[in-house]
Amino acid sequence: MKRKLMTVERIMYVDEATPLNCVFTIKIRGSINPDNLVIALAKIQQKHPLLRVGIDNEQKGGPYFILNKDIQKIPVRMVERNSDDDWLKESQTEWFKLFDVKNVPLARVVWIKSAEVSELLLIMPHCICDGTTSVTILREMLSLLDEPQLKLEAYQSFNSVQELLPDNFDTAKLARKGKLISFLSRLYFLFKNTRNKFTGNSYALHWKLNEEQSLAISDACKFERTSVHTALCVTYMKAFQQILGDKAHGKVISPVDIRRFLPAIKQDTMFAFAPIVELSIEKKADNTFWDTARKIKDDLLIKIEAINIYEMLWIGEYMHGTIEKMISFLRATDGTHDVTLSNMGRLDIPDTYNSFELETIYSPTVAFPWRNPNTIVTTTFKNQMDFTFMSNDSFLSQADALKIKDVAMEMLFLNLKQLTHA
Repeated sequence: MKRKLMTVERIMYVDEATPLNCVFTIKIRGSINPDNLVIALAKIQQKHPLLRVGIDNEQKGGPYFILNKDIQKIPVRMVERNSDDDWLKESQTEWFKLFDVKNVPLARVVWIKSAEVSELLLIMPHCICDGTTSVTILREMLSLLDEPQLKLEAYQSFNSVQELLPDNFDTAKLARKGKLISFLSRLYFLFKNTRNKFTGNSYALHWKLNEEQSLAISDACKFERTSVHTALCVTYMKAFQQILGDKAHGKVISPVDIRRFLPAIKQDTMFAFAPIVELSIEKKADNTFWDTARKIKDDLLIKIEAINIYEMLWIGEYMHGTIEKMISFLRATDGTHDVTLSNMGRLDIPDTYNSFELETIYSPTVAFPWRNPNTIVTTTFKNQMDFTFMSNDSFLSQADALKIKDVAMEMLFLNLKQLTHA
């Protein structure tokens, strides 16, 4: 396997000196057999081709994913468990550790261990994974920890974007459009400030709602004919406005899992491409909270259905000449949105096993090296919504992030309360 990184993979790779790692953490109560963990990671590595590659940035036209026959096993770092907050501290450490050691795979695990409770942290560079990928690997790891005799079915990775396209897709027809967009992009970035302004310290906030609170949000959204995701979008856009005032944009960016539009990528295969849609609210609109949430839901569905994933993938191949400028621009501009909001929904991972219990799952964390790194991720496990809020204090102070978080939760539950009394 030798495959040039796709445009979005290349952006998430950033460069060979800049880590951009996703960290996904699970909390286990009970016994973990170290030998079973070794077996689990070995089987996972054999299933997923991207866990047996290196990134070659030296060859012309690169970087490339290149199969490495000398790849080592997925490493595990052991840490003594002292508190319930150790996972977040270790996550922040792992944000900034490169995958730059020869023959070491693009994944590693941290095991925070005590007699009764452990956290397992799965760390991968964002250029090889999205949220669905991480959930798949965690589910496989837990199943094999419990039953190491289980088998995983290996698959072949695609070697070019063209392999993802349907047979009747006319790539030649898009050549002119791709070249035009590439030219206009070069022209656009020529007049943009792309000096690297990224400074400061990255941080993450974490909180979890209980089952009653989480179900109340879900039930209210169903009753009001909207979705949890769009209700959260409205909540955070309004919270940013309340705390930041005129500096707020009234916009969120939402990643979209496009596997359902791309049959060549299965639910349990590794993939890193998640196109985004932008959602916004009018700053002075008189609509109620739930009216706004319904409107945002309609806008989201329209924009998702309008995604032409095949065209997007193919035209992206014309953009390689501008990627470095794109990255520099992301590292220099404030952007026009308040936050990237990713709601991964209910995680399809069992909680009960023979020798242990999966007590909780923490929403993933990541420290984007962009000028605007504001990111909120939410997951639901055991009917409990879990949140992480990441940013950098040179862009958004941690004090303001805490205020936004508090205002958002207060606003959300106030609207739930008003609904029950209506």
